[in-house]
Amino acid sequence: MTSWNRKALLGGASALLAAGIFFAAADRGARAADHLDPPARTDPAVDSTPDKAADIADVYTWHTGTDLVIAVTFAGPQATNLPAAYDRDMLYTINISNDDVIFTPEVQIRFRFGQNGQASGVQFTGIPGSNGAIEGPVETDLRQGQVAARAGLFDDPFFFDLEGFRATRATGALSFRGDRNFFAGQNLTAAVVQFPRSAIDTGSGKVRIWATSARFGGNI
Repeated sequence: MTSWNRKALLGGASALLAAGIFFAAADRGARAADHLDPPARTDPAVDSTPDKAADIADVYTWHTGTDLVIAVTFAGPQATNLPAAYDRDMLYTINISNDDVIFTPEVQIRFRFGQNGQASGVQFTGIPGSNGAIEGPVETDLRQGQVAARAGLFDDPFFFDLEGFRATRATGALSFRGDRNFFAGQNLTAAVVQFPRSAIDTGSGKVRIWATSARFGGNI
């Protein structure tokens, strides 16, 4: 299992090949999502009480020779002095399609917080290669055989020059700089799962992965 910590969510990933990823924002019917999307519900500049926990930031995936790792980040970016977002009323789903038919998941990994009376616990279900639910405290590597999972607070791994983006949009002239990263020194909450590649291998070599969030009473 990769050594997870707030400063190394993607530890060792640079040497590995990333799999294909699709992103989904369910309530907009879109095929892409990022931080503060959709803004009407998640951007504090638009809504004074944003639904931070429902806001999926990014989906990362990579593999070793034997294992597949998927990380879903959400509820960010935010200052490092703020706590993680463990919302009991949110259900997160990692969808995996391995039959070459887009957006028809054959595998769905779900995770929730605060289950079984644990105020700061997490429960994962449906992880390929697992035998039943995997649950326990957050900020802890949870293991079951060859499967491992963790949820907690991490440094935001996304790199983007937001200042350059805004200047480019305002002036029409490319203004991006490689030494500016809006997300540097900011945190978010994430869930990471690791399981054998063989558990979803159909021989086609094609895997599509995306994530959705659902709040009881409505989807986002």
